[in-house]
Amino acid sequence: MWIFQSSYPCLWESIHPTMAAIGKRGTVTEASGFNPEQDVQKLREAMKGTGTNEAAIIEVLAHRTIAQRQRIKEAYKQSIGKELADDLSSELSGNFRSVVLGLLMLAPVYDAYELKQAMKGAGTEEACLIDILASRSNEEIRTINAFYKKEYGKTLEDDVCGDTSGMFQRVLVSLLTAGRDEGNKVDEALAVQDAKEIFEAGEARWGTDEVKFLTVLCVRNRDHLLRVFDEYKKISGREIEESIKREMSGCLEDVFLAIVKCMRNKPAFFAERLYKSMKGLGTTDSVLIRIMVARAEIDMLDIKAEFQKMYSKTLYSFIKGDTSGDYRKILLELCGGE
Repeated sequence: MWIFQSSYPCLWESIHPTMAAIGKRGTVTEASGFNPEQDVQKLREAMKGTGTNEAAIIEVLAHRTIAQRQRIKEAYKQSIGKELADDLSSELSGNFRSVVLGLLMLAPVYDAYELKQAMKGAGTEEACLIDILASRSNEEIRTINAFYKKEYGKTLEDDVCGDTSGMFQRVLVSLLTAGRDEGNKVDEALAVQDAKEIFEAGEARWGTDEVKFLTVLCVRNRDHLLRVFDEYKKISGREIEESIKREMSGCLEDVFLAIVKCMRNKPAFFAERLYKSMKGLGTTDSVLIRIMVARAEIDMLDIKAEFQKMYSKTLYSFIKGDTSGDYRKILLELCGGE
């Protein structure tokens, strides 16, 4: 099941340079004096005999970067002749295991795996498709697409089309083309026109022409869209989020809202997703795990700051109150203190 651990050295090489630039706002940073052989020894000890020393596993894996974990995996395989992920998978269980195995994967590998799981079997976890595809850069989406095809023998687009339908499907397919303008040029006249066309496609008519929303929200660059949102408010008297909620429903509403929120403030988008995964009865562990694993090295510091600002509580205290056991311990390490 966990075959994608070190079976793609070429993939690792191709995205390795970008990994170094990742962790500027992350809670997980490079361990100094890093010694992969020593870490392998610690992990072996932790899995020896009856019972497992989970604390030792957390101590190693939650305090190493993705790049360092790849070196631990290579050293483990070299000295033992087995995959680290396979051994951990048979030793651990539940949500704790999901976090640990997620930490061992390269970022696009983890995204591809999560997308595949979201479309497995009956029913689809649309929230996963939205969270990932609305928030990743063109380069990230291209790498996810390449890995998905290599690992699963089908294109991600084919699977998405087999699992979704209608305008929601069309938005996801558009995002999967990884064709968003990523420059920062704002065309003032076009921004006004875009805002006007979205208004006329939604609030100003009976029924909604969703294609207009797709064309603007999935194609334009971030700076341009922020101008469009300002213009839209001038024309309609409403924030664009309000109009999307009034005009649309279900997954289509969710994906357009996610795109707008990610454009405005990506860490705030993830903070809200984390809050909603834990508030009320029960916890949506799939969302909690996915965001904590995927963002730990990228922007977790910013997510924590936004969480505190939005909800007047720390993310740390929320996780602490909502989870338990080793699962709680590893999430709190990834969260990086109060």
